Amino acid sequence: MSDGTDAPGTHRPFDDVLDGLRREGLIEPPAALVADEATAQPDGLGRVTLSFSPAERVVRVPPGVSVFDAASWNGIAVDSTCGGHGTCRKCKVRLTAAGAPVSRHDVRTFTSEQLEDGWRLACLVRATHDLAVEVPPLVTRPKASTVGVGRQVILRPAVQKRYVELTEPTLSDQRTDLARLRDAVDDLTLEPDLHALRRLPTVLRQSDFKATAVVVDETLVDVEPGDTTARRHAIAYDLGTTTVVATLLDLETGTPVAVASMLNKQQPFGGDVITRISATMMDPEALPRLADLARQTLAELADEVCAEGGVDPAEVYEVALAGNATMTALLLGIDPEPLGVAPFVQSTADWPVLRAGDLGLALHPGARAVVFPALGAYVGGDIVAGMLASGLDRDKRVRLFIDVGTNCEIALSDGETIVTTAAPAGPAFEGGAIRCGMRAADGAVETVRLDASAEDPASAVVLGVIGDVEPRGLCGSGLVDAVAELVKVGLLDASGRFVPDDAASSIAPALADRMASVRDNERVFVLHRPEPGAAAEDSVYLSQRDVRELQFAKAAISTGWTLLIEELGLDPGEIQQVLLAGSFGSYLSPGSAVRIGLVPRLPVLRIVSAGNVAGEGAKMVLLSARERAGADALLEEVRYVELSDRPDFNDRFVDQLAFPV
Repeated sequence: MSDGTDAPGTHRPFDDVLDGLRREGLIEPPAALVADEATAQPDGLGRVTLSFSPAERVVRVPPGVSVFDAASWNGIAVDSTCGGHGTCRKCKVRLTAAGAPVSRHDVRTFTSEQLEDGWRLACLVRATHDLAVEVPPLVTRPKASTVGVGRQVILRPAVQKRYVELTEPTLSDQRTDLARLRDAVDDLTLEPDLHALRRLPTVLRQSDFKATAVVVDETLVDVEPGDTTARRHAIAYDLGTTTVVATLLDLETGTPVAVASMLNKQQPFGGDVITRISATMMDPEALPRLADLARQTLAELADEVCAEGGVDPAEVYEVALAGNATMTALLLGIDPEPLGVAPFVQSTADWPVLRAGDLGLALHPGARAVVFPALGAYVGGDIVAGMLASGLDRDKRVRLFIDVGTNCEIALSDGETIVTTAAPAGPAFEGGAIRCGMRAADGAVETVRLDASAEDPASAVVLGVIGDVEPRGLCGSGLVDAVAELVKVGLLDASGRFVPDDAASSIAPALADRMASVRDNERVFVLHRPEPGAAAEDSVYLSQRDVRELQFAKAAISTGWTLLIEELGLDPGEIQQVLLAGSFGSYLSPGSAVRIGLVPRLPVLRIVSAGNVAGEGAKMVLLSARERAGADALLEEVRYVELSDRPDFNDRFVDQLAFPV
């Protein structure tokens, strides 16, 4: 008779199914598991710190994110081929501090001594508290790479290299150099560009006819002396309105070599797409200047990741770029005015393959640039990349995808049909229009916890600050946390209004003295005073107007997903997973998002921080030509729903303004 435990190597598929359902929050964990592994049940609030070695990188992520995802988002290579399901048993890491519960898959993978020493499968370790993680080097070159949200990508890049040893020409064999090369590389169609033809005769003769053919798609872009097959690279760009991220990839192994980010140099022309479009309409010189600034941004990032990775820029043969429709148009020097005025029309939905030099990049002379297609003026290539990275078109579950930002893009799939829309959320999530708002930089309050029952008023407010320095302002995730916590303790009512002072004293006496008024008698809640007794105006605070700004943003977003749910005839409770994407959405506390009604009222385990999915999608099309075809196919598979064209939008928007209590 079985004692209920598994011997190493035993496979129990039914238990695996149950584990998966529990991880997604679709069923409750057993009572014993809750009691024994309470730390493994995140409440979706706050941040945890992960320290990775030997990379010497420290990252902060929302609780509940897997160690594997946290590593992947930050360019730290962890071996895996199963897509994060614990079945390939390759993503082995050692937790050198704190530790984590042991899963059934861990028991089947490691010895008891290894488990005691902290070895775990990274995809199954949920970061519910601070962890120190040792990542072993990759010992094999994988034929598949796991990127995106648990997506497994077969490694078949468009960039191919073939080493050949050719017979030298003779009077009896006067085939051309190109014919000789084509005969040797008979598995690829070689259509040379001029650069390759110029180099072909010289390189072949200087290398004794031992050379490497470099092919991108079907174009022979170069012939290199000797065997250079182990060196081929590409750069994936997420061209954001605020921030641009570049990831240098080793196409031979499918792993990231270096990651860098910087503010988009177009910032002086405005913080959002509308102001940049307006700039081009008012000044004919603005468009070429904006295009040049975008190219400078990409070029500086390319230089940075190549220097950090020790890679010659001439060994970068392809780039992929995911950006919204406006950022893409500005980069390419295309007039964006039609995108900013009704009926919001793009110049094209899909782009021809360009040369990287057209984007101002000094890489290999034949390097190609792949630009993601766009579904509409406000559901651009970055969202198509996000859908690709999340596998929205390949999963049979009901999944809601939300890219939270100034313009919030939303997609919903019922496993058969995908519908998408865009909601005008405004600048609140980026810290814009917020009294003490700022971007997510050192000094920004990113998490807030309130304890109304605290005996010591000083401990009633716990702030998480980026950089662990003196608070200077409030970033988007801190704004959402602050409002959610004030709703929870009762200092904000359902309408979003601060309760009167006498009510605050009875509801939360430990917090009541933080209620104050500033200019124009506006009521505020003080989060941090630089010194005891400092005036509210000199402190970091949340104002009544800030609450209203957040209400408008969350109402636009929740109206968007509510209408998409109705479009597919679903109920919110049927949603099995919510993906929060984008530079802001990935760091939003799921618990706070639920509390203010930004996302459907679901268990927090169903709400997943998806990371930089636009950048992940860009990586995928570089690693796999098949995924590139999948991105193009999304143009035909996804149906766009225009919110501004619906007569009931305003009424629905007003209905969503209140906070659920």
